[in-house]
Amino acid sequence: MKIMKQLLCPISPERINERVTRINALLGILFIVAGFVFQSTFLFVFLLADFYVRAFAKAKYSPISYISLRLANALNLQKKSIDKAPKIFAARIGFLLTLAVTILFILNLNIAALIVGGILVFFASLEFALAICMGCIIYTYIILPFYK
Repeated sequence: MKIMKQLLCPISPERINERVTRINALLGILFIVAGFVFQSTFLFVFLLADFYVRAFAKAKYSPISYISLRLANALNLQKKSIDKAPKIFAARIGFLLTLAVTILFILNLNIAALIVGGILVFFASLEFALAICMGCIIYTYIILPFYK
């Protein structure tokens, strides 16, 4: 756990509810898995559009974030505020991975799409189950060294 304490994430003054982001991750996992199970380009495109909204626009317009917020409220989950910037960065990574999955799937490169989708599911599973943000890890070890 020493590595986790040394992570540097992008920061902002804005805060969001961690419970909602973890439900977002679960719903993302379900969409990716369902896309492969049902061989549905639509599910990948829907998830891609949703990641785009969360990464580059306002999360309040994201259908998945809306459902996650409603679920968190319905389940009466206690709010836990966290920094918004790392989650935006993670959504951008999710967008890029989902874009790759969608393109590979459309090109019938199913094994490659499954591998990239598996990486996305792994990242989202860490967020959902353990609150481990792969965006912070990627930012610290891959992005940040280019700025030093």
